[in-house]
Order: sequence, then structure tokens, then C-alpha cells
Amino acid sequence: MPQDISYVLLLFVLFVVPRFLQRYRLPGAVTALALGVAATALGLFQHDETIALMSTFGIVALFLFAGLDVDLEALKPDARVLGQHLAIWALTLALLTTGVTLVFHLAVREAALVGLALITPSTGFILDSLDLFGLSTSEKRWTKSKAISSELLALIMMFLVLQSDSARELGLSVLALAALIVALPPVFRWFASRIAPFAPRSEFAFLLMVAVVAASATRRLGVYYLVGAFVVGLAARQFRARLPAMSSERMLGAVEAFASFFVPFYFFHAGQFISHDELNLPVLLTGLALLMIFVPVRLGEVTLHRWIALRERPEKSLRIGVALLPTLVFTLVIVDILRDRPGVSPVLLGALVLYTTLITLLPGLILHVPAIDYTSIHLVPITPPPDTGAGGMAPEWRGGAPESPPTQPEPGAGTAGAESGAPASIRP
Repeated sequence: MPQDISYVLLLFVLFVVPRFLQRYRLPGAVTALALGVAATALGLFQHDETIALMSTFGIVALFLFAGLDVDLEALKPDARVLGQHLAIWALTLALLTTGVTLVFHLAVREAALVGLALITPSTGFILDSLDLFGLSTSEKRWTKSKAISSELLALIMMFLVLQSDSARELGLSVLALAALIVALPPVFRWFASRIAPFAPRSEFAFLLMVAVVAASATRRLGVYYLVGAFVVGLAARQFRARLPAMSSERMLGAVEAFASFFVPFYFFHAGQFISHDELNLPVLLTGLALLMIFVPVRLGEVTLHRWIALRERPEKSLRIGVALLPTLVFTLVIVDILRDRPGVSPVLLGALVLYTTLITLLPGLILHVPAIDYTSIHLVPITPPPDTGAGGMAPEWRGGAPESPPTQPEPGAGTAGAESGAPASIRP
């Protein structure tokens, strides 16, 4: 088959099949991962540099979006509870590192990475799925705050673990990362004063370029692309007073749209690296054991802490805990890192992939996410703007507009639909 035709077919499969299967509460990311595994089994797209490049764009855009979505000011009112949550998370990681060292006979650094893979929520995936979980406004706020704070601490821990071969290497890496952080504000100020006034709507391209450069720099430091992209997003968010367009809602939407196109390639590419040695009975048993152990541990940790700190009802805390379960992106990144580390068996790698796949499926099953009925979607006609004279829309082009104002919904109807997470309509 010609290569261009194969890419067109891949685009169709990656963007149509996952969306079709979403009606069965199967996340698109999991479907793309499975498609990558199937492609490897069939010998398709092996060592394809184009897919690798698009995969890089996907992970960079995903963590750039996560960084842009971090509002440190919004975390301050919950600082006390979030501080306690992070202390419990760090203690859990320390105990888990010890346990993994003993059970799987790994060095401390590799054991710490396994611990991060097991308990770090995948913030980008969770934020993208919040509206589908049917949570209340308060539950969404707490879920978002806990996911963001946990991932911030996890990124710091991952950086320290990966650069702790020696004190010299750690010191040089910290200096390099600090230099990157210090350099970003002057770069943004230069763009705001020298480029933006003469190049309208160039903020997106500039932000993406800076994110890719920073991600490549942190990749060379040995801490993967996500750290650099996340730092750029965080810096752009803090710079919004000087250049509001850099982290406006429009920019968030543009980055999210960019990520939505390239992220499926990241999961597809990640699935291509899952070998036959990581798909067998020991992998299945180990993955199920990890799931049976850490789902109750993580849910119990959230529920008990919130009952002690806030006297919150267990059923509400459980909903927040379930929403925080997915670890997909962070676990896949760490599995990719662990493949190059000595002493890590294929069974453990495969078990981590199985664990993160299954635990990512749980929120849609437990929280009763409504399946979208694609056969009854109501297409809402968009009313064109009124004719304002020259250059306006001609009256004969207004055929799709309703003759009279739409009937107002019953009181509470819109709220109920929003709370259930079911989409009321999809605009063409």
C-alpha cells in the first residue's frame, strides 16, 4: 500500500474508531493504545519517524495544556487540605518505594519510578474527562486541585529521581532547569514587546515553539518531554497580566484542539512499544494484583483524609477519589523510561500498562457516565448575525435560522443535564 494512503487510513482509524467506542464508555486514549498494540502485532508502522514526531507533539501539547490550566491563586483557599493531601501522597510514595524494592528486587530509584507510576493521577486526562464524570461543581474543583497538586509534586520527584546518579549530576541538572525557568519570562516579554504588536494572532505558534524547544531541552536532561512543556505552560499562565492572549481562554482552546489531534498518536505510538514479552499470564496476574491492591488504597486514602479534615460524607469523597484514579499518561511515560533501566523485568512493565489501562476505565464504569446516544443527537441551527448593511449577510442566506425565538427550557432542566454530564446537543 502507498505510504500516503496508509497514513490516511491511520488517521481514519485513530479518529473514528475511538469515538465510536466511546458510546460503550471506553476512553479514546485506551482505544488508541490498543490500536498501537495491534499495529505492532501486524507489523505495521514499525519505526515510523512521522508517527514518532506526531507523538512528540502530542505529549508536548498535552502537558503544555496542563501547565496553562494551573491557576496557583485558585489553589490557595484549599492550601491547608492540599498540603495534607500532598504529605499523605509523599508518605505513600515512600512506603511504596520500600515495598517495590523488596517485592520486585529493584534499586531504589527504579522502585520510586514504579511507585510514581502507580499513584500519580494523570492530570491532563482527568481534566479532559471531568465534564463526563457527572460531578458537582464542588467535586470538580477538589478533583482538579488534587490532581494538579499531585502532578506538580510527582514531576519534581521524577526529576530528582532521574538526576540523582550523583550529587554533581543533580546539581548541574537543577541549575539547567532553573536557567530554563529564569529565561522564560524575558523570552515572553521580548515577544510581547517586539513581535506580538506586528504579528497579530501569532501567540499560539510562538507558545508551541517555546514548548517544543523547552521539552527537547528537558528530554536531553533525561527527564522526558513533559517537564519542559509543563514549565512553559505554567510560566505562560503567570505571564497573562503582561500578554493576556498568551493564556486566555481562546489560547487554552487552541492548545486543547491541537492536543486533541496529536495526542491519539502518542497513545498509538506508546502501544507500539508493548512487546509480546509484556503480554502473558504472569503479566495478567501481576496487573490484576496491582489493581486489587491500589484501588482500595487510593480510594481509602482520599476518603479517610477528607473525613478527618473536612468531615465530608464518604459517598462524596469516594466520587472524588474515583475521578482521581486514572494514571494513564504518567504511567505510560514512566514505563517508557523504565524500559531503558537495568533490572526491570518485562512482566513488571506489562503489569503497569495493564494496571493503568484498567484503572483508567474505572471512573466511567463506577460513576455511571452516560453513554452518548449518537442516533438521537439534536443538531441546533446556528442563527447568523443580523444584516448590518454593506458586507452583511444577504437575507436569502438566512434559511437555517428559526422563525421565532426558541422555547425556554423548564426551570432546572439545564442544570440537571449539566449535572448528569450528558451532552444536550452537538453544534454542527
